[in-house]
Amino acid sequence: MFSPCLFLSTVICSFRGSVTQGLALEVGETVQILEKCEGKTEVFFFLCVSHQGVFPASYIHLKKAIVTNRGPHETVVPLEDPIVTEVTSTLQEWASLWKQLYVVRNLFYKVRHVMVELIDLRRQLLSGHLTQDQSRDVKRHITVRLDWGNEHLGLDLVPRKEFEMVDEDQISVSDLYKMPLTHKREDSPSTCGLNLCLNQLLFSLCFGSSEKFMVRLNKNGGPKNPEKVDRLCALFTDLSNKDMKRDLYIVSQVIRTGRMLLNDSKKGPPHIQYRRPYGCAVLAMSDVLQTISELKEEKDFVLKVYTCNNENEWYQIHENIIRKSSTKYTAPSTNYGLIISLQLLRGDMEQVRRENPLIFSRGVAITRKLGFPDVIMPGDIRNDLYLTLERGEFERGGKSVQKNIEVTVYVLYADGEILKDCISLGSGEPNIPEHRSFVLYHNNSPRWSEVIKLPIPIDRFRGSHLRFEFRHCSILIFVVLFLDIFPLLNLPSLIFSPSWRQCDENTTFSNHALYLGLPCCKEDFNSCPSIPSSLIFQRSTKETFWISTQLSSTKLTQNVDLLALLKWKAHPDRVMDILGRLRHVSGEEIVKFLQDILDTLFSILDDNTDKYGPLVFQSLVFIINLLRDSKYYHFRPVMDTYIQKHFAGALAYKELIRCLKWYMDRSAEVVRQDHIQEAMRALEYLFKFIVQSRILYSRATCGMEEDQFRTSIQELFQSIRFVLSLDSRNSETLIFTQAALLNSFPAIFDELLQMFTVQEVAEFVRGTLGSMPSTVHIGQSMDVVKLQSIARTVDSRLFSFPESRRILLPVVLHHIHLHLRQQKELLICSGILSSIFSIIKTSSLDTSVQEEVEMMVESLLDVLLQTLLSIMSKSQSQEAVRGQRCPQCTGEYVSCLLSLLRQMTDIHFQHLMENFQSKEEVKEFLLKILCVFRNLMKLSIFPRDWNVMRLLTSNIILTTAQYLSPALHKNFTEAEFDFKVWNSYFSLAVLYINQPSLQLENLSPAKRKKILDKYGDMRVMMTYELFSMWQNLGENKIHFIPGMIGPFLGVTLVPQVEVRNIMIPIFHDMMDWEQRKNGNFKQVEAELIDKLDSLVSEGKGDENYRELFGLLLLEKIEQETWRETGISFVTSVTRLMERLLDYRDCMKGDETENKKIGCTVNLLNFYKSEINKEEMYIRYIHKLCDMHLQAENYTEAAFTLLLYWELLHWDERPLKEFLHYPAQTEWHRKEGLCRKVIHYFNKGKCWEYGIPLCRELAFQYESLYDYQSLSWIRKMEAAYYDNIMEQQRLEPEFFRVGFYGRKFPFFLRNKEFVCRGHDYERLEAFQQRMLGEFPQAIAMQSNQSDQTNLQIYAVTPVPDSVGVLQMDRVPDRIKSFYRVNNVRRFRYDRPFHKGSKDRDNEFKSLWIERTTLILTHPLPGISRWFEVEKRELVEVSPLENAISVVENKNQELRTLISQYQHKQLHGNINLLSMTLNGVIDAAVNGGIARYQEAFFDKEYISSHPEDTEKITQLKDLMQEQVHVLGVGLAVHEKLVHPEMRPLHKKLIDQFQMMRSSLCHVSAGNNRPIRPIAVLTPVRNSSSSLSSQTSSEMGNVGNLLILADGMVVEHPEDFYRMQVSGSEPDFILSKGVAKKKKGFNE
Repeated sequence: MFSPCLFLSTVICSFRGSVTQGLALEVGETVQILEKCEGKTEVFFFLCVSHQGVFPASYIHLKKAIVTNRGPHETVVPLEDPIVTEVTSTLQEWASLWKQLYVVRNLFYKVRHVMVELIDLRRQLLSGHLTQDQSRDVKRHITVRLDWGNEHLGLDLVPRKEFEMVDEDQISVSDLYKMPLTHKREDSPSTCGLNLCLNQLLFSLCFGSSEKFMVRLNKNGGPKNPEKVDRLCALFTDLSNKDMKRDLYIVSQVIRTGRMLLNDSKKGPPHIQYRRPYGCAVLAMSDVLQTISELKEEKDFVLKVYTCNNENEWYQIHENIIRKSSTKYTAPSTNYGLIISLQLLRGDMEQVRRENPLIFSRGVAITRKLGFPDVIMPGDIRNDLYLTLERGEFERGGKSVQKNIEVTVYVLYADGEILKDCISLGSGEPNIPEHRSFVLYHNNSPRWSEVIKLPIPIDRFRGSHLRFEFRHCSILIFVVLFLDIFPLLNLPSLIFSPSWRQCDENTTFSNHALYLGLPCCKEDFNSCPSIPSSLIFQRSTKETFWISTQLSSTKLTQNVDLLALLKWKAHPDRVMDILGRLRHVSGEEIVKFLQDILDTLFSILDDNTDKYGPLVFQSLVFIINLLRDSKYYHFRPVMDTYIQKHFAGALAYKELIRCLKWYMDRSAEVVRQDHIQEAMRALEYLFKFIVQSRILYSRATCGMEEDQFRTSIQELFQSIRFVLSLDSRNSETLIFTQAALLNSFPAIFDELLQMFTVQEVAEFVRGTLGSMPSTVHIGQSMDVVKLQSIARTVDSRLFSFPESRRILLPVVLHHIHLHLRQQKELLICSGILSSIFSIIKTSSLDTSVQEEVEMMVESLLDVLLQTLLSIMSKSQSQEAVRGQRCPQCTGEYVSCLLSLLRQMTDIHFQHLMENFQSKEEVKEFLLKILCVFRNLMKLSIFPRDWNVMRLLTSNIILTTAQYLSPALHKNFTEAEFDFKVWNSYFSLAVLYINQPSLQLENLSPAKRKKILDKYGDMRVMMTYELFSMWQNLGENKIHFIPGMIGPFLGVTLVPQVEVRNIMIPIFHDMMDWEQRKNGNFKQVEAELIDKLDSLVSEGKGDENYRELFGLLLLEKIEQETWRETGISFVTSVTRLMERLLDYRDCMKGDETENKKIGCTVNLLNFYKSEINKEEMYIRYIHKLCDMHLQAENYTEAAFTLLLYWELLHWDERPLKEFLHYPAQTEWHRKEGLCRKVIHYFNKGKCWEYGIPLCRELAFQYESLYDYQSLSWIRKMEAAYYDNIMEQQRLEPEFFRVGFYGRKFPFFLRNKEFVCRGHDYERLEAFQQRMLGEFPQAIAMQSNQSDQTNLQIYAVTPVPDSVGVLQMDRVPDRIKSFYRVNNVRRFRYDRPFHKGSKDRDNEFKSLWIERTTLILTHPLPGISRWFEVEKRELVEVSPLENAISVVENKNQELRTLISQYQHKQLHGNINLLSMTLNGVIDAAVNGGIARYQEAFFDKEYISSHPEDTEKITQLKDLMQEQVHVLGVGLAVHEKLVHPEMRPLHKKLIDQFQMMRSSLCHVSAGNNRPIRPIAVLTPVRNSSSSLSSQTSSEMGNVGNLLILADGMVVEHPEDFYRMQVSGSEPDFILSKGVAKKKKGFNE
């Protein structure tokens, strides 16, 4: 039996699903459990309901879950810590992105490290063994890493609150907007701590800012106490940011304990140990602070210890080191010093303890700041007296040398008892009962500057005294007595005249009464009667001793004024003076005795209210304002506690109200208002005292005088309103008074709520805020204070009550409205609005909220829109006035507007529309809000990675548009149609649908699903809305033709099928309406084609869109009367789209230039021939020209630009600015183009094409009598003629290329082309280049449509200019050009044998299959290749082939001999020698003889009577060849080098044999032979002359490649031929190559 349950499960092991109904699972996938049965579980994927099946239960880990958002898009959420769920989903999303980072190695490893850390932190959270603090710390670390990874991987920003993701539905848009700002980590802690650890000794922070940290080391440098190994650690506390910015130093003083001198063992008894100064080390914190701030661990530093050159300078050795006074100290001679470790810890002591428990487990010594820190915390109990032994002056006392003075300090109680543990030399060591100073050797004027701390118990301070004993080499010489510590507390320095006498120490001090009665200080001797000379203590007037003190105590004071106040009853006649002098008491003293002082003040007030009331009021105001200081701000809770628990002034409220009212009433009369302003600043605590006093009085009297109290409060508020209503524009002091009152006013609300109802307090506040001037011109500073007071009112607890909001909101909105109208203090206003929206969102379930929203809509919506339009225009123009913050607060006001719109319901929108008085107001409102929405789409208001905010904005805009659509339809259709409003609406809809943030196809599957679950596809919703509004237009649709064609086309190109299905039929609608109006749809056609081109080139559209576009429109058009023209148009558009998609695919990515050029040519021809769009045609002409220039195809660039030139005429018609052309006449544009084309022909060495253009320009210049330009163009023409005759030009090779297969672009697919090769490019190089451009292609001979095949072989041009080539006097350089240019016909030959092959003479059956290719355009042209338009196939008989071979060889010989005759080839005659040798030697060995055997045989002649004329022609050609060879040998004889004479003789002998073999041919042939001067040159290819006539054949893989026009069927027919100087072993043929025997060439 199955049991239903709801579980969400994670797959922990992959399952193939091989069982029946099995569901395949992968590790990490999430599944939802539907039913469970006997270990098998039927499940379906959470991501797709259609996937379901069964699998073993052991393959998953079960989690309890809940269902949210129930319905078609419900979500199953696991019941676990949200941050754990976020880590899981984030790691899954990172995993796919992380693998793509492998090439970015640095980031790859960083992300991997962070992912491993997140996995470990997630494990710690799931363990459930963490404390709350530890769990919070782990979550903080997790969120930091998540945000870092999302930022570096380009993912979305995640808004958080308390480390958890925030649901944007639960907070206002304003709060959501502020979250990334508050989410940033603050790096300004209030206090710092410096952790110092020793690895290897008094330490302090200079200058004199801290206590000392004392370390006792043994002679080996280790701790003297073995228990302190690895525990020498101190924490310097109470360092503020101000301290850290000072020049701070760590100073270490090294004191040696031992004999007086290190090298003298005679000084003193061996058991006497002296403290002697040894050295000092200093570390500047400015050098290391940056380093330790960046690290989260300890950093080691080495300190050099310097020794003092003169012990008299010891007290300031650290200053000399800091000042680098190197003459006063000595650097160590060896490498020794101190090693310390530093770490900077930020936060208060509690936080530091919590975050660094390991440091405190090592027994760290807390080293406090001397004196109080900048912030004194309540409960910080301290009672420390710091004593500094400054210096002394002593006599020699009959000694020849100066003394070694040592001072011993004791703390004694009144009874003579020495107080134990009341002297501290520094933290880190226990307190001691006595202190011995260090000794300066032979110095009667020692300067110690040694600080010790006296932590005397508070109950022992009174009656205790200090005793200083002075010794020279352990002998007591005198003693200074101090009677009481109390007088010492507030005296910074004292000078003592020591009483001294050498005596036995034990007998002298056993009775402390002997010295307690003696004077101590110099001042005491003046007031003391003469001392009897019989005393054992005698005073020396020449000896003095200086000390200084500093008290840091929260318990003791000796302030005379404070003591007088606390004991006022002892001097009742001085009360007025005592209260007046309270202002002179320091703040530290007041906060230490705050409760006692307050009790005293109120007791004085109770004693005589009329007499002392104003002075007590002033004193109370002074104390309250003292607590406003940041140093004492933390004592405000102490004040609050006093008021709540200790205050007992039940009658005080009457006098406080009276005094406060008196101050306010006099604000209009008094010139100096300092005391009034102080009272205004103290308003909060004055009201606290008033309210608490009234509560005490009411308890004591059972609520008596309630009416009088209420009346007095109302009168007090009347005075407050009076102060605020005063005109302060001419009184600066009054402005300060009003500002102080406004700043303090919101703080009294909570106190009033204790005595009055919410409504009553709200009325008080409304009256007060309403009394402020409404104008915003009272002064900028006052405006700020007024708005700040309103802001604090909104943030107060009072405003959170619906009852009070109903009262306060109108006046608040009134002031905000005024400021927004004037564009004043926008940032503060936005903060107020944000707070209001946050409160309203929190209280959205209350019924009163709808009324408040209604109120805000009426007051703010219009002015908010106007403000945003103003701000956006300033940010767009970037011309904001300096000092104004408008562009910076765009986001704040956008969030406010969105918050308001989000809270609005259909009722609010309905009331909004009903409140408009006219349709003009409706129109103005609609235009404003639609314009704002459009700007939100255009401007980058929110950061790119803040997708949550962008989606929420889109959702609010969609909802608002759905509310506004009925109003637009109702008010502006049919007769009242308004184009501007409708156009604005359509523009917004188009921008909305095209938003990048809504293009779900570009998102990861997880993010796409999340958005669809929450919002659905908002593009589809807006598209339905857009289509519905379009249908509502009716006849007015014609107004949007052609204006909206482009925008709507952009919408249809969105890759969303539903959007396309909805929008594409609109084009049929547009065609139909234009057809009705104009009888055609030319506008739709033109605009659609123009926009389609630009949109597809931007990357929009795909093959599916092309098919859908044609299918939907053809289906619609099928029923129309204009069906034929419509179908033709749609077909043309789909064909254009096909070409545009090919063009885009070629342009993007790393496609080759040839591919891009070919695609552009295809598109250009389409625009010219099929669509006739001249502007687009011209645009692509220039695009193609730029591509050619980039590829250095200058000839093709010239032909391309010539197309535009041909469209222009030599007219003065003005032309507009177009592309890069300025506004100019048509004549000037054509002239400029002509010059540019001529220039490109010149660079391409095609001067023959440039010369006609030069003549055209010359004719124009001559007709205009512009002789200067005429001279220039004529000179250029002459230069071109010179270039033709003088410069060498290479003849290019031509190749036929066939593209077969579906993977080629449309313009190449299953087509063949002839390509003009580059200079020096032969067949193999061309083949490699083509395979490189089409790497997916296979080079092969057969055509297989299911593969991508290339077929390449060389072809021979068949020139059309035959007349030029046959003219005798035309130079070869000229003929060479016409032989390979302006050619449309190309030929290639394939040899084959008909019938059986004659083994003795194969030329009898050797036929040629000659294929002629006719191109669409001649080469060269606008491209380096053109498509084959037509093929012609003929078969050439063996005889005709022989005629062709002999004739071509004769032409070659004539050309070569002519070049040597006219000395065009200089010096080396190897080429002539090799050519003659190849022909003559081949003939001797059977070349021409083979032709004779084959065709001059009687049997052949009789069997082929139709070939008689051809046989005669062959005989003539052979005889002509003999004649040409004779002339060639004559030329060779003149030029041959003497060393080559044997070769020449050999050629003569072979020639004689050749001629004798042809005697019978000559005898039968009496036809004249052409003179040798008539030469037909052969073409110079781009290869070297030594191989220019070579014919190459090869079978490379599956590719059939042939050169020089011959193609054979079988590889065994291929011969590779080479002619060189050393190996003339091969003869050359125009078609086939054989070895020497029998094949004449």
